[in-house]
Amino acid sequence: MPFIETPIEGLIVFEPKVWEDDRGYFFESYNRKTFAENGIDTEFVQDNQARSTYGVLRGLHYQLEPHAQAKLVRVTEGEVLDVVVDIREGSPTYGQSFSTLLSAANKRQLFIPRGFAHGYVVLSETAEFFYKCDRLYHKASEGALLFRDPQLKIDWKIDMDKAILSPKDRDSPPLGEHLKFFPAKKITANE
Repeated sequence: MPFIETPIEGLIVFEPKVWEDDRGYFFESYNRKTFAENGIDTEFVQDNQARSTYGVLRGLHYQLEPHAQAKLVRVTEGEVLDVVVDIREGSPTYGQSFSTLLSAANKRQLFIPRGFAHGYVVLSETAEFFYKCDRLYHKASEGALLFRDPQLKIDWKIDMDKAILSPKDRDSPPLGEHLKFFPAKKITANE
């Protein structure tokens, strides 16, 4: 089965079937019907792509309701460690993180439902990161968690002295203080 449940409800790893021969490979990266049959009935409205070099750490980002986003993320070149944190208030896994290696070689994807902070760090020389979103970006609803928050216990798999961050990511608040900085509606486990 290409859809693999994680310890956090709603967070699903997708490993597509890949057909390879001497010409190269082919795989179906997304099929709405197949995803819906496996519990992911999401209508995506925006695609984003980013190129980064080794050590670039982007995250942990989220948007609050009514603009929270579900995402389907993958890597089309290189390799990243992809990390999510459950920030759904009332969720039994609130504050827990999950990480997985996404690469052009393994072709894995991660479906991230609404209510998660998301980030990644580039582990290869360069990486192309591609993701689909079910809601449009809304700047006034964006937020971020501190990537190095000790209560999250995230091993980013690189020397943190080599991490390349934006000022926003470097100075984000820790879990528990993050909502003080953003006036939009909180995300709950029931949404």
